[in-house]
Amino acid sequence: MTRFSQLIQGARRDGGRWCYPLPEDWMQGRSAFGGLQVSFALHAMRALVPDVPLRTVQTTFIAPMPVGEVWAEAKILRTGKNATHVECRLGGDELQALVVGVFGAPRPSVVHLMPSRTPLPTTSPLRFPFLPGVTPNFTQHLEVDLLQGSLPFSGTTDPEQRLQIRLLDEGSAQELHVPLYGDFIPPIGLSYLDAPAPGSTLTWMLELLRERWDNLPLAGWGVDGRLESGLSGYTSQFVTLWAPDGTPAAFSRQSMLVFG
Repeated sequence: MTRFSQLIQGARRDGGRWCYPLPEDWMQGRSAFGGLQVSFALHAMRALVPDVPLRTVQTTFIAPMPVGEVWAEAKILRTGKNATHVECRLGGDELQALVVGVFGAPRPSVVHLMPSRTPLPTTSPLRFPFLPGVTPNFTQHLEVDLLQGSLPFSGTTDPEQRLQIRLLDEGSAQELHVPLYGDFIPPIGLSYLDAPAPGSTLTWMLELLRERWDNLPLAGWGVDGRLESGLSGYTSQFVTLWAPDGTPAAFSRQSMLVFG
């Protein structure tokens, strides 16, 4: 099993491009785990914008990303007085994902408002199982407890899920881990089904609510997700990611497909 930190350490630079190894254990069906794709893109972007806080990431998943090598090419689109827009294209022979990150310097403001988390349920958590050949391969890298809601394909129409996540790796949390935590939660619409069927993400927007990520552990991250809508196989899902210290870490909104 190849840890996330090993993937980043194994990246190599070739001029203006980065190449990342993509083993079988980080796959999600036919394609690489979406959170991993965005983490690769952020790593490439950070070579261009090393110091300014990341504010938002917008991703369109265009084509499946197979096992092998992933090439990432980042370029600055525009640098203004406070914000810098950076584009990263991921893929091999074809474009497989397009990622745009917005980095913004802090500005003085009287507006300060952060969400607060509602109390967690007191019921015993249910461990998400890793079942080779059944659950996506990448899930073996995360230890996940279901605190509220239903497992996929349980035939239960509960639009909410609450999870606690630990990444199985060494060291402390950093910005590159945020997409991994934020994208673990499967399409909640899959829990409405009573038999296995595929699902995938079309677009994903991640808004970061912290400027620093150091000194946070890899365990104890909270994910509160809600299925906002579902029509004709397309769903809209909103997630709040909570850091282990109980503070809000990110907002996530995904447009998804559910084939069932």
